[in-house]
Amino acid sequence: MSTWSLRFAVPRQPTDFAAVLATLRRHRVRFVLVGGVAAVVEGAPIATFDLDVVPDRDARNIDRLEEALSALRAHYRERPDLGPTAEALRGPGHHLLMTRHGPLDVLGVVGKDRDFRALLPHARRRVLGDARVWVLDLETQIAIKQELNSAKDRAVIPILQATLDQRRRRRP
Repeated sequence: MSTWSLRFAVPRQPTDFAAVLATLRRHRVRFVLVGGVAAVVEGAPIATFDLDVVPDRDARNIDRLEEALSALRAHYRERPDLGPTAEALRGPGHHLLMTRHGPLDVLGVVGKDRDFRALLPHARRRVLGDARVWVLDLETQIAIKQELNSAKDRAVIPILQATLDQRRRRRP
């Protein structure tokens, strides 16, 4: 009989999603909220530990994002001595950050190269705390997870699909 353990990173303190979002909004950063928090906002009963955003990578917005990340004391999770630069944030890569309020993933693109401009038509304005933010719709979240096809994404697709189906049945 073999034994095994499941290991995953759980933040030492709960993420204060509202504080992170408020800081991004205070700095007038344009972004689409994606990932677990976006799914929860759209009604899916899932848990998540981090906040995922896809920012507009236009030069002025990246400058504002860099200022917001500085205010959040953001640094790479695997490199606490290193913070993201405007140059790095302009690219399509993923920046897995830790802030003073918890984990924040700043994603240049998601799925098959879907950036801010590609996601925006599939996002809805939602009020979260004191901020109005763009939140990616469930249909597009499901499509992206199908594109990525990771074990983690495959596990959550049925929950997102059931939430979407339930929402559609409620509409007249």
